[in-house]
This record gives sequence, structure tokens and C-alpha cells, in this order.
Amino acid sequence: MAIYSKTHLGQKTCDIKVLIYLLFFSFGLMLPLFARERKANVILILADDQGWGDLSLHGNTNIRTPHIDSLAHQGAQFSRFYVSAVCAPTRASLLTGRYHWRTGVLGVDRGEERLNLDEVSLADILKKAGYATGCFGKWHNGSHYPYHPLGRGFDEFYGFCSGHWSNYFNTKMDHNGQEVQGKGFIADDLTNKAIEFIEENKDKPFFCYIPYNTPHSPFQVPDAFFDKVKKRGLKFASRYAEKEDKIKTMAALAMCENIDWNLGRVLAKLKELNLEDNTIVIYLSDNGPNSWRWNSGYKGKKSSLDEGGLRVPFLIRWPGEIEAGLKIEAMCTHIDLLPTLCDLLAIDFEIEKKLDGRSFRPLLKGEAPQMADRFLYSKQKQKISLRSNQYLATKKALYDLVNDPGQRVNLSQIKPDVYHAMQVSLKQMFGEIDDSSKDRLIPVGYREFPLTKLAVQDAGFSDTQIKFSSKYANEAWVKGWNDVNSFLFWEIDVQEEGLYQVELLYTAAQAGDDLLIECGEARLEARINEIFDPELIHSPDRVPRSETYEKPFKRVLLGQLNLSSGPKKLNLKCLKKQGDSFINVKALHLKLLK
Repeated sequence: MAIYSKTHLGQKTCDIKVLIYLLFFSFGLMLPLFARERKANVILILADDQGWGDLSLHGNTNIRTPHIDSLAHQGAQFSRFYVSAVCAPTRASLLTGRYHWRTGVLGVDRGEERLNLDEVSLADILKKAGYATGCFGKWHNGSHYPYHPLGRGFDEFYGFCSGHWSNYFNTKMDHNGQEVQGKGFIADDLTNKAIEFIEENKDKPFFCYIPYNTPHSPFQVPDAFFDKVKKRGLKFASRYAEKEDKIKTMAALAMCENIDWNLGRVLAKLKELNLEDNTIVIYLSDNGPNSWRWNSGYKGKKSSLDEGGLRVPFLIRWPGEIEAGLKIEAMCTHIDLLPTLCDLLAIDFEIEKKLDGRSFRPLLKGEAPQMADRFLYSKQKQKISLRSNQYLATKKALYDLVNDPGQRVNLSQIKPDVYHAMQVSLKQMFGEIDDSSKDRLIPVGYREFPLTKLAVQDAGFSDTQIKFSSKYANEAWVKGWNDVNSFLFWEIDVQEEGLYQVELLYTAAQAGDDLLIECGEARLEARINEIFDPELIHSPDRVPRSETYEKPFKRVLLGQLNLSSGPKKLNLKCLKKQGDSFINVKALHLKLLK
């Protein structure tokens, strides 16, 4: 047994205290190294129909966006960042690094919004690299699993999968494939879920994708935001002032200020959790403004290929890694995001298909003042365009975007050599477009995702007698079905042979309509025995809408179908109607039982 004198014991105590102090001091020095070993988190925020001019950062005194602006002050802002002309194509390119027409996404509804299943998404890559992945908002790249976000690399999804949405207050939402009731204003609700995801995954790297559906129409926004903008008034007007609807402008700007408030909540949560320095935050929009309002004098708006349709805000913040206040003038685009993020995060990835985008990390790191010369191609339906670092070429015009960003002077006759050279490049690119996305079947019957919702927006019609409730198929229903010889059909691909439960979503002013469902050899007849004819749900629109209104639908289990695997055509037919028209149909649901 060791015996210590008082002097030796005191010295030993002192030595232990010094040792403990040195250990704690060394551990403190090591903490930043440990933090850097962990991959940075990524928060990607995508606004819907917010134009370049819808930020106070860009000089618009009609609006206040301090939290969005702060990303530019604390990080980098891009002067010439481009996306696609409408929603779904931008989302496809953003997630894949490829032009949308290569990915199968050619439009916004009727199946054209579906992202080909052999495409690799940013979420796929980050999940493979160990990230928790969550999507909170408007997906718009396919609703049927595995087109659904849970089949595209996301662990968690809360939002909706189509384009237009009928109501922004206390509306129905999709939570991991199940319909749930949302709470409050939709952008606030989505942000709440995103913040919960951040809190749950604070101890590991996460990818939080927040694709808001505002300021997309219908123009609904809480009074507190609308009243502020209305009281402030509009000092700036659209270049096309005679076309501007001032109430619509105020509603859109109020929706943008609501997004700004919600972004502030996300940034505050990062600060609270001490995650600011290890989180990349990105903010952009999916296309130009959805109405005529101030947009820095740029020509065009959403769905056009002009500057007003494609040039959007792009801001990125990563404290300590991206210089605060950095301004980047080089032309960059949504297809660049995937390779850039993987470059910043030092994540190796393999994609068999050709990437169209290129990393702009050298711009962010100050290693290069410009991107190498490049062409940026754009397409919206039959319209096509091409941008170089200086010029924009359409089928009939040439503009100098450096000296004439407002596209006031057509140079096609003044610079014929430039114009014709760009026309040749346009023809070379758009001679290779594949329209096969229109013919893809709807997958049905996955054990990990047994419920398939066959909405009428994805149906074919036997003839033109059948009509949608709105000119926009998304979230519409079939009404005025007067001819018993007309029918709906869905082209499906049954993945697993088995027994499927069939559910119908309908409204009816009369009882007694008989229907027939046939799919291959399987047949199911049923009678609608209950009247269900509710009023439309009140929607507090600021301006009259083009979309259909939301209304409740009756759910009735019709029976079961025994389906063999493989491609099939599922028909919904009217055998007998009691009134002037057949029931209003919203959807058929097929659920794999066994």
C-alpha cells in the first residue's frame, strides 16, 4: 500500500488538475476538427413562381424580405441564375443535374411531370452518403410510388405531389403516402414539419428540401401579411403596367413575405441548435413571376423563355466556407446545383447518364472569376432558346444580355453570324428529344407502398364528352358525365399479382348509379347507394382563381379485384345513371392486400 506525505499528496493533486485541464483544452481544440469531419447539412429552399424582382435585395421597395436578403449578405448572390420556364421541369433539373427533357419531364400534368425511374436524384446521392433526407412541400415530379418522393431517395415526405393545390388553409396533405389533415397556412405547416425534421436529425448530416408552393396561385395568404403590403402600397409597377392586377401583385408579395418569415424561423432554429456554421442554406425559385408585376424591367414572366421567365434569385450561405457578400456575375443554372453540392461536400458519386450541369464551386471559392464558355438550352412546349455568356437566341430573335438585359433590341439582322451559329446549335440539341414520357404506365402494387391513387388527372378519356371541373387537371375531378357510352381508363403496370381493394372517391346528387370496373379478366360491378353532394370548401382567395375549388369527396369501398401482374388497362364505366349525369369522380384507389 502506497503511503504519501502531505507534500507529495498535494503535488499529485496539482498534477492531476493540470492533466485534466490539458485534456479539456486539447479536446476544445479538437472540437472544430470533429465538426469538420462531419459532412455539412444542406437546406434547399425552392419558392414557387417567385420572380427575380420579388426581393427587397434586388431593389423592390414594394416588398420586405430581410431573412432571404441575409443569405446574400452572409453568403453569395448570383446575378444571372436560370431555371426552367415552369414548375416540374425546374424541379427535375434541380434534383438530377440534367436538362428536364432528358429526364422524361416535359410538362406539369397528365403524366408529363413524372421523373423517369432510372434517373438518380440528389437525395439518392446524399442518402447513400449517410444523410437523413426529408422533403416538405410541393413535389411535382410524380405521385405514384416509386415516382413518389419516398421512391426517389427521401426518408420523410410531408406535402403534396401534384402541381396546383386547391386550398392553402387547413388542407389535406400527404405524409409518407398517407392522407393527413394539415394545420394552418400551408407554408407555415410545411415549415413546422421541416423544423421538426431538423431537430430530429441534428446529430447527423441531413438534407432538408423545402419546395414551397407559394406564391403560386390560388392567391391565398394570411391577413397579417396581406394587410402589411396593402398598407405600404405599390411604388414600383410592372414593365407591362397596363396588364398588372394590383391586388394580385399585393397578394403575391405578401406570400413572398410569408416565405421570408418562415425562412427566418428555419435560420433561427439552426442558430439555436448551433448548426449555422455546418449548414449550407440555398434559396431560389422555380421560374419567373406568375403575374405581371415589377421584375427589374425584364421581358416576360412565368412560362416564357425570356429573362423574366427564367432568371431567378439564387442565394447560398455557408459561414466560413463561402465569403460573405460575394457577388457572382457568371451565368449559372439549376442543372449546376447537383454537381456543385457534391463538389462542396466532397462526395463522390456515379451517374451513368450524362450530367448537363457543371460545378460552380470554383466561383464560390474565388478560384475562378468566370465559368468557361458555355451554352444554356431552354424549352417550354414548342418554344426553344439558347443562351451564351453574352447572347440569347430564340427562333426569331437575338439579344445581347450583357448590354441589353431588358431585350429591347433584336440583333438577328445586325449580327447574322452569331444568330445563325446559335440556330445551328439549337437544332442540334432539340433534334434528340424523347417524348416517351407520355406513354409510361402507372405502377401499381408495391409491398412497401401498397396504396396507389389513380386520380382522374392521370386518366384517359374515351371521348371528349367527359370534362374536368377546371382547365387545370391537377386536383380537378370529372363532372358532367352525360353519355353512358363514355368511360375513363388508366394505363397501369401491376407489379405484384394479388388481391386489390378498390375504393372510389365521388360526389353524387342522386343515388342508384351503377358502375363497372374492368381490368384484364377481372370485373367489379357496384351501385352508388348514398347521395353525397357537399358545398365547395370556402377558400379565402384574394383574386378570382382559375383552379378548381376544394371540396369533400365520399369514400366508398367497392370490393376487390384479383389482378395478375403486368401491363393492363383499367376501365371505369357507367352502366346506368339515375339523373342527367353520372357521379362526379375524383379518383380510384387500389390497395394491395395479399
